Amino acid sequence: MIPTKDSLAFDGMSNALSEQAKQQVIALGRLGWSLRRIEQETGVRRETASVYLKAAGITVGPRGRPRRQGASAKPAISVVSGLAAKPAISVATDSGPPKTAVGPSASICEPFREAIELGLRQGRNAIGIWQDLVSQSGFSGRYGTVKRFVRKLRGGQTAEPCAVIITAPGEEGQVDYGRGPMVRDPETGKYRRTRLFVMTLGYSRKAVRLLTFRSSSRIWAQLHEKAFRGAPRIVVLDNLKEGVLTPDIYDPTLNPLFRDVLAHYGVVALPCRINDPDRKGKVESGVGHAKKTPLKGKRFESLEEAQAYLDQWETNWADTRIHGTTKRQVAAMFAEEKPALLPLPLEPFRYYQFGERTVHPDGCVEVEAAYYSAPPGWIGRSVKVQWDSIFVRILDPKTGQLMREHVRQKRGLHRIQAEDRSPRTPLRVHQLLWRTEQAGSHIGIFCRTLHANQGQVAVRRIQGVLALAKKFGAPAVDKACAVVLEMRVHEYRFIRHYLEHCPPAPVSLQQVDPLIRNLLEYRDLIQQKTKEPPAHESD
Repeated sequence: MIPTKDSLAFDGMSNALSEQAKQQVIALGRLGWSLRRIEQETGVRRETASVYLKAAGITVGPRGRPRRQGASAKPAISVVSGLAAKPAISVATDSGPPKTAVGPSASICEPFREAIELGLRQGRNAIGIWQDLVSQSGFSGRYGTVKRFVRKLRGGQTAEPCAVIITAPGEEGQVDYGRGPMVRDPETGKYRRTRLFVMTLGYSRKAVRLLTFRSSSRIWAQLHEKAFRGAPRIVVLDNLKEGVLTPDIYDPTLNPLFRDVLAHYGVVALPCRINDPDRKGKVESGVGHAKKTPLKGKRFESLEEAQAYLDQWETNWADTRIHGTTKRQVAAMFAEEKPALLPLPLEPFRYYQFGERTVHPDGCVEVEAAYYSAPPGWIGRSVKVQWDSIFVRILDPKTGQLMREHVRQKRGLHRIQAEDRSPRTPLRVHQLLWRTEQAGSHIGIFCRTLHANQGQVAVRRIQGVLALAKKFGAPAVDKACAVVLEMRVHEYRFIRHYLEHCPPAPVSLQQVDPLIRNLLEYRDLIQQKTKEPPAHESD
C-alpha cells in the first residue's frame, strides 16, 4: 500500500517524524524510490527524507536508483567547504518519538518550517518572521539564517492560487499609488521622492502613469480626470484617505470631492477589502512594471522631464508590448476597448474645497477670513461647507441638503441674507430711508437731506426721527419736518426741541359721526326710563 500524506503524522511536540512515518520513508527508499517521488507520495520533504535514509544506511544519489550499503560500508558523508562532516542520525529513545540531530548541512530553521511558511503565506517578510520566531517560539538564530531559509523557500514554493478576473471592454479600471523616481524639487533644490499614479484598464491593460510630488483629495481626483481616455464604469481602488474616508466592504464612506468627480463622469467607485490587493492585481502589476523597468535607478531634474520620459516609454514600449496573459498587443486591445468607454462630458468638473465649520454667535461661518450667514437656529452647531472661487455653500451635516448659497466675499466682510438677520440687527441705510418715506413725505425728504449732508453719522439721527414719530405721531413729526425744511435747518435736535416745546394742538372729539346717535334720542330714552313726560307734550 502506497503511503499518503494523510497517513504521515508529525509529533505534536516537535517537527520530527513519527515512528510509522519514518519506517514508511525507509521502506520506500529501500524499494529504490527517488527523493522526489517520496516527497510527492508522502508529503515528507526531500531534505527530511534524506536525513532518515542516510541514518538507515541507504544512499540516494543525485540520479539513478539508490543502493543499500552493507554493514561494513562507510556511512554517507556530506562535504562542506572541503571538510567531511558527520551524517545526521536519528536516535530513538524510550521517552518519546525520535529526535533529529541536525547536521552541519541542515538549517536550524528546519524545526520552524511550518511557522515560517505560514508567515510567507500571510505576506510577511523575512525580518518580520524572524522577530515572531524570537518573541513567540524562542528561536535563537540570527536574522541572516532566517533570511537565507526564506530565500530558499521562496525559490522552491509554488505561488498561491488566485482567481482570474475577466472584465468586459470599458467595464473596469484599477487605480493605485506607487513609489516614483527621485526628482529635484524646485522649492528646495534637493532630490525628492515622487508618487506614481497608475490607472490600468481591466480589458486591454492600457495604463496611464502620472507623477506628482504630493497628494491630497483634490490632486487624487484631478489625476483620475487627467488619466481618463474615456471613463470606465467602475474604478477599483485601495482604501487610502484621498478616496475613502471610512473603509467598509459593504457600505464605504467616500471622500465627498472624489465621489462628486466620479459622479460627474458617470463612474462608480469600488473599494477593495482592507489588506486585499489581489482584487486590483492588474494595476499592482502595472505599478511594479514601471518601477522595475523604465524608472529603476533614474533621477530627473524636473517633474516635467520625468513625465515626458515616462510618457515616451509608455508609447514606445508599454503600449506596443505583447501582454503575457492576453498574448495580444496592448495598443490593439485598447483600440477595441475605447469605443466602449463612457464619453467625457463637455464641461470639466468644477473643483471645490470642503470642510466643517461651527456657526458663530453672530450666525455666520468663516471661510478664508470672510463670513457667511447660516439659517437661524444653527448657532453653536457644526455644518458642512463647500466653497470655490465663486460660491460658498452651507450644507446640512446629516442630509447634505443645501441650506444657503452665497457669492464669495472679500476678506473680513460679511454676506448675510435678509431672512437670516436678527430682529435686533440694525437696518441698512436704504431700508431706513424707505421707512421714513412711508412715515411721511416731509420726513422722507428731511432724512434723505440729512444723510446726504452728514453721511454715516446721520444713520443714528434718522433712527431718532423714526423714534419721534412713534412718540408724538407721524403727522406731528411730518409737520415739524416741513417747518425745518422751510427754514433750511437740517438738524435732528431742532425737530426734537420743536416737538417737546411746541406740542401740537390736542385732538378734538368729533361731534358728528355715523356711529354716534342724535342727542335728542338719548334724551327721550332717559325720560322714558324715568317716566317723565317729554318736553314737547308739556308745551
